[in-house]
Amino acid sequence: MIEYQDVANAIQRERGDAVVVTAMTQTKFWKTTSDRPELDIPTNNSMGKVSSIAFGIALGAPDRKVIAMDGDGSLIMNLGSLITVGNKSPKNFVHIVYDNGVYAITGGQPIAGAGNIDWPAIAMGSGYKAAYSFEDTEEMATEMPRIMAEEGPILIRVQVKPVITTNLGVIQTWESNAVMPRQMRTVKAELGAS
Repeated sequence: MIEYQDVANAIQRERGDAVVVTAMTQTKFWKTTSDRPELDIPTNNSMGKVSSIAFGIALGAPDRKVIAMDGDGSLIMNLGSLITVGNKSPKNFVHIVYDNGVYAITGGQPIAGAGNIDWPAIAMGSGYKAAYSFEDTEEMATEMPRIMAEEGPILIRVQVKPVITTNLGVIQTWESNAVMPRQMRTVKAELGAS
């Protein structure tokens, strides 16, 4: 299994000027790794929507790579987004699924189908151009430059070691709910400037 931080490091090395949309646990590791926070959108209070938000940005900014850092539990809540992405086939869309088999932020309950879901097969069957799966850190890090240079949509499933917690800052307050829209405005301004 691969550590979350190793995935974040591999993506950061290949990111360039890509917009990155992160799910809950992914946000925790990405915010300490990213060197372009003005292009990052954390979605801590909207579980299941990473792929849809990233997809919308990919359609709206077709000349900019968009990376969706999704969790397996989050993606289960929005499986239809795979078909939508595959149907529209944005060339600039990279979908990374962190497969830990659990809902990590609520104490580690297993997701439905844990250990049996073939994310690359689902993506390919939904119309993605390519799909990959990694369980080894070195192989992932070696292949990431080549994969990130391909046309999308691409799905990359990474088997990660679960980080079980119930305190990732996912708090429903007016302020916490304002973070994502505020960051989306920042990213929109950045995209308009390029």
